Amino acid sequence: MGRGVTAREPTHPIQVHNFRAYWIARLAMTLAQYAMLLVIQWQAYNLARDSGMNVAEGSGTLAIIGLLQFLPLFVLTPFSGLAADRFDRRMLGIATILLQLACASALAWFSWTGAVTLPLLFAIAVVLGVARGFAGPALSALAPNLVPKAILPTAIALSSISWQVGMLVGPAIGAILYAVEPALPYAIAAALFAVSMTALLAVGKVPQPAMRKDQRPVGAIIDGLKYVGRNKMVLSTITLDLFAVFLAGANALIPVFARDIIGTDETGLAMLASATPAGALITALFFSVRPLSTNVGPKMLGAVGVFGVATIVFGLSTYLPLSLAMLFIIGASDMFSVYVRQSLIQLHTPDDKRGRVSSVSMMTISASNEGGDAFSGTLAFAIGPVAAIVVGGAGALAITALWARLFPVLRTTRTFDPPEELIEETSPEQPERSMT
Repeated sequence: MGRGVTAREPTHPIQVHNFRAYWIARLAMTLAQYAMLLVIQWQAYNLARDSGMNVAEGSGTLAIIGLLQFLPLFVLTPFSGLAADRFDRRMLGIATILLQLACASALAWFSWTGAVTLPLLFAIAVVLGVARGFAGPALSALAPNLVPKAILPTAIALSSISWQVGMLVGPAIGAILYAVEPALPYAIAAALFAVSMTALLAVGKVPQPAMRKDQRPVGAIIDGLKYVGRNKMVLSTITLDLFAVFLAGANALIPVFARDIIGTDETGLAMLASATPAGALITALFFSVRPLSTNVGPKMLGAVGVFGVATIVFGLSTYLPLSLAMLFIIGASDMFSVYVRQSLIQLHTPDDKRGRVSSVSMMTISASNEGGDAFSGTLAFAIGPVAAIVVGGAGALAITALWARLFPVLRTTRTFDPPEELIEETSPEQPERSMT
């Protein structure tokens, strides 16, 4: 009789079949999302300006787009997190991608027929907000179940790479294809969403964490929120990102800076839109090869400080190369912060609460991104785009200093390792994994 052979534990996430399929799904989805988002913003701003609105009023239109995407995420967050903990996270992600595919197809048709209007773009923004509200918690909570805990930080870095590549290439695809034919970027986005669904279907069945059967839905939602409030590490990292990025939303006003501050065309727009994710991508690539292991809390605070300074310089710049450099630094410092935050949250959260905690994290990310877009657009309407960006960058610096004082854990955390009392709770049994 032959002796049984014990499968070797994977040493890198790419060795895991399920993670590879998940990575492709996230990459294709993010490419489509950010190609669409830039074109929606560009179409909305140009429709506003061509209708006779001035720069400030056009900036207000971008604020509305951001707000309409954020509100559904904010309202649905408690329910989307609970859904990610109670239902098949993989199938939930597939359903949300299908909804986004429908939005992309609709926009392709209306752009092809020349029937795009501001009300249509506003309505699509709401639907996309709903889809992303459920997609974020489901896919974020799914990732830790695909790889062993020892290589989870590397998996997070690789997952961030797929996100950042999408943010980098997606806007460039959108801007370049839009110059050829306005319907083309939406058609390509629809095709990418189809690829994403197919890849996610290739992920094998992942065991769902057990939840208390005697707990009502409202009680489960409150339980997740209480956990975030109790865990100072999770709370501090989530809220630091929330307020810093909310105030310093430079990317929200890129169409304004491209057309009316720097004075460039679709090519310059694509370069500006790609500079931030380029910096983020290089940072994520670095961490996928050399994961951060020391002084993670202080380094996160330093990265957010750099983010604020670069935002101020970008706001004051009218020179395209300098603006591109500052957006690159903004992306690199933000990715540094994201990497630390996501690693700490995933490793400091029990598996049965990851969906709900991820939903809170996604809500704050949406509040800082889409909500920040609305804030930046509104502030630009009130005091002008340049002043809005400078004030926002200064606000991010102030938040960094305040959080360092309010949450000493940020200054003292040296590694990603959770405290002893959480080690058993955050170590769920790993499912079988294909090594092919």
